[in-house]
Amino acid sequence: MAYVVTDSCRGCRYTECVTVCPVECFHLDAQMTYIDPENCIDCGGCAPMCPVSAIHPSWQMPADKIEWVAINRLRAAETPVVNAKLPPLPGADEQAKGLAS
Repeated sequence: MAYVVTDSCRGCRYTECVTVCPVECFHLDAQMTYIDPENCIDCGGCAPMCPVSAIHPSWQMPADKIEWVAINRLRAAETPVVNAKLPPLPGADEQAKGLAS
C-alpha cells in the first residue's frame, strides 16, 4: 500500500509534500508529482501538506480516482526523483482556489 497523487495536482505541482517525505519517493514531470509505491512507507506526512488535497492513501481512494494508483506506479518509474521544494506552476494558486470552491 502507498499514498497516491491524483489529478488535482496536475497544473499546480506544489511540492510542499516532497519536503516532508523521509524516503524520497516523489517523482515529477512538467505537470505534476507522483509517488513511487515501491518506496513509499505509508507515513502519511505528505497528505496534509498538499494545498489541493491531491494525495490520498491507496486503500481509501475515491472510486473516481482509483486509476491514479496505476498512473503513479507507471509515471514514478519514468520520471526523476524530486527531493526539494520547487516553485508551483504558473496559475497554480488560481487552480487551487477553484478546487477549494
